[in-house]
Amino acid sequence: MEKIILTGDRPTGRLHIGHYVGSLRRRVELQNSGQFDKIFIMIADAQALTDNADNPEKVRQNIIEVAMDYMAAGLDPEKSTLFIQSQVSELTELTFFYMNLVTVQRLQRNPTVKQEMQLRGYSDEGADNKAGIPVGFFCYPISQAADITAFKATVVPVGEDQEPMLEQTREIVRKFNATYGETLVEPEIMLPDNAACMRLPGTDGKAKMSKSLGNCIYLSDSAEEVWNKVKGMYTDPLHLQVSDPGHVEGNTVFTYLDAFCKPEHFEKFRDCFIGKKVSFTFNSLDEVKDQYRAGGLGDMMIKKFLNEVLNDTLEPIRQRRHELEQNIPYVYEVLRKGSEVARAAAAETLADVKRAMKINYFDPGVLDQLIQEQSQKYQG
Repeated sequence: MEKIILTGDRPTGRLHIGHYVGSLRRRVELQNSGQFDKIFIMIADAQALTDNADNPEKVRQNIIEVAMDYMAAGLDPEKSTLFIQSQVSELTELTFFYMNLVTVQRLQRNPTVKQEMQLRGYSDEGADNKAGIPVGFFCYPISQAADITAFKATVVPVGEDQEPMLEQTREIVRKFNATYGETLVEPEIMLPDNAACMRLPGTDGKAKMSKSLGNCIYLSDSAEEVWNKVKGMYTDPLHLQVSDPGHVEGNTVFTYLDAFCKPEHFEKFRDCFIGKKVSFTFNSLDEVKDQYRAGGLGDMMIKKFLNEVLNDTLEPIRQRRHELEQNIPYVYEVLRKGSEVARAAAAETLADVKRAMKINYFDPGVLDQLIQEQSQKYQG
């Protein structure tokens, strides 16, 4: 069996560093590892429309933003297939067929669906349910199962919040194969190997980095924008004086350092820990944490170091993105070609599904057999 990856993002805005550490950085590593036969990266515009149906222009304009972020971060169209979900109509057809294999009650129990409904203010009960829940949004796990199985993905690299979705996909695969015969491939989840990357908090310390909450650092942010956001980051509310012992756990600055800091950064940015009254020499993040816990290390020093670390990571991405911004036709051509490749792959799976479900009436040989069987039935 081929080793195939399928993953992607909703085009509701530019990608932020939460996307980067949660999945994008890993995708680039996997792409360049040579361990996978095919890699499909999807811009999930159809899924984005499930809760943005009244604002299609927002989704339309963000297609190019996500595509440029992808390539700027290192996704290579020569190694990975970048495509737009809505341009692969086979995915919609598969979603419809899979709907018969999932109950409403099962969808209601999906923790990710519950969380996303709460985030958007949707409710299935009570007087506050004025707008109700869009059916397309409610069926998001089924759509995702169609996306994954269409490309026979064996591995799906995502954040931990997507585990319930992957489990639902596996349930659909098992139910389909049990009902119609072995047809679909059951995928495995690949979680970030760094615990800090599981779910990077927002700059305000809230559990989730979210565009709507305004607590994101974007991959395309300038050095000045990054510094302004880092300066205002949530740290330890009990660390009022520099001399106070500080808490690392739950401290957003340290969470970001866990996700981004590399050993070489301590030599490269040693000046960050040299001040008018104190001077420190650190060789590892553990040493920084120990000093912060003991007291005497100010939040601003930590923030200056984090700022340098983040910009060291983001500067090459900014440069590549600027080059892409000067060649928009190329970006769209990459997406057009990728969508054609993706559609051809999905069409093969759809044909397998229809064959298994016995709804391939006009396939070569099938029609002749049906005519012969029915003719014998009614003429015999």
